[in-house]
Amino acid sequence: MKKSAYIYIIKISFLFTALYLFGSCKKLIEIPGNPPTFITKEQQFADSATAMSAVVGAYSYSQGKGFGYSDANFTVATGLSADEISVTASNTDYTHFYNYMLTPLSGGIVSLWQYPYQGVYKVNDILEGVSHSKGLSQSFIRQISGEMKVLRALYYFNMVNIFGGVPLVTSTDYQHTARFPRASVDEVYRQVIQDLEEAVIDLSPDYPSSGRQRPNLYTAKALLSKVFLYRGNWKEAYDAADDVIKSGIYSISDVAVHAAFLEGSDEAIWQLPVKNSYRQTDDAQTFVPSAGVLPKYLVTPFLLNQFEKSDQRLQHWVGVSIVKGDSFYYPFKYKNKQASSLPLENLMIVRLGEVLLIRAEAAAHLHNLEQAVIDLDVIRKRAGLENSIIDKTSQQVVLNAIMKERQLELCFEWGNRWFDLKRNVTIESSASTVLGDEKTGYTSDAALYPIPQGQRQLNNLLEQNPGYN
Repeated sequence: MKKSAYIYIIKISFLFTALYLFGSCKKLIEIPGNPPTFITKEQQFADSATAMSAVVGAYSYSQGKGFGYSDANFTVATGLSADEISVTASNTDYTHFYNYMLTPLSGGIVSLWQYPYQGVYKVNDILEGVSHSKGLSQSFIRQISGEMKVLRALYYFNMVNIFGGVPLVTSTDYQHTARFPRASVDEVYRQVIQDLEEAVIDLSPDYPSSGRQRPNLYTAKALLSKVFLYRGNWKEAYDAADDVIKSGIYSISDVAVHAAFLEGSDEAIWQLPVKNSYRQTDDAQTFVPSAGVLPKYLVTPFLLNQFEKSDQRLQHWVGVSIVKGDSFYYPFKYKNKQASSLPLENLMIVRLGEVLLIRAEAAAHLHNLEQAVIDLDVIRKRAGLENSIIDKTSQQVVLNAIMKERQLELCFEWGNRWFDLKRNVTIESSASTVLGDEKTGYTSDAALYPIPQGQRQLNNLLEQNPGYN
């Protein structure tokens, strides 16, 4: 990568950070239009080689500098809010997620807002750069545009489920967007769907580089199936998931439970490579304790009790630490803390197991219960379990079985359990049963996290979520 390309990326990151910290000043910080040590945007996107340096930056697994979810905070926060994990430390921001005591000043919510918006800025910058370039081929522009729209859709999908309606920023004109009000939930979802549908048109079934780090056509369709599922568009969710499953590119039956998150997994639809030279995923760094040390986060007895004894997911995705003769269980989907540990693990963003469960749920809502159970049993077979013995004539029975399978298959992944509880309106009963009387304090307002106070000080048009004023 050319040194000038790095300098450009650093300039953009510095500019965004400066605006974030000082945006409330009466006069915005003045940055020279083209200082002699920086290259212009036109130079950055003059050809495919220099443009790719910016694209690589958007995917880089580096906290606050590239991909917007590279610090495991998303997994921790949503796992604590749901019924997956508890925290052993006391008087920390993370106990607030567990006990539903978040405030606008809670530090744990800052990165859930700040890092995705930094990622959105990078995406918008690349979209503008390639669209205005005269030196790039139309095929290259379509490819990069499609990839960036998938990435932007992922950010907004997660933010709308965490915070509700958020400002929709689709340009780099910070003087205009810095004081955007919150868009409605429907408006955010419309943008997400638009981005993904345009990406489906722009992207090819082939991955644009080795591995599955950069999205292809089916990455967009997989995310689109999830969005449609959340919106209750069952036919559209089924069709999008069906296209991914029938593409022939991905496999779950040939991937053992313990190998699902490895680099090169046939189940992977989209995964990012190791973080840097001294660690792999931050999920492993966060959850896996040293030998004989009490884990910082424990799998709840509630979740442990949902697994059947012979379930391979319990054996391989839940770790155990023996401390003074007692067993403590922790999330263990990602096992390798050191970069040199083999085999390499990649951060999984989308995988076939989830898409199968999406098709199953959509099929059940469409009263195609036979297909729903078939998909459910594919997941169970990979986990080493017998086929489901359920009443295939009862839609509710089948849906209940699917939701339980989602709880087990997708635990500690992308807030799926937290979002499932909210969209199925079962969270109040769940919160009252997890760990007996220990997990209390849930109200309907806790379904959304508060907007960080610092953001509202920068932009007084941001209305706070109910219950946090």
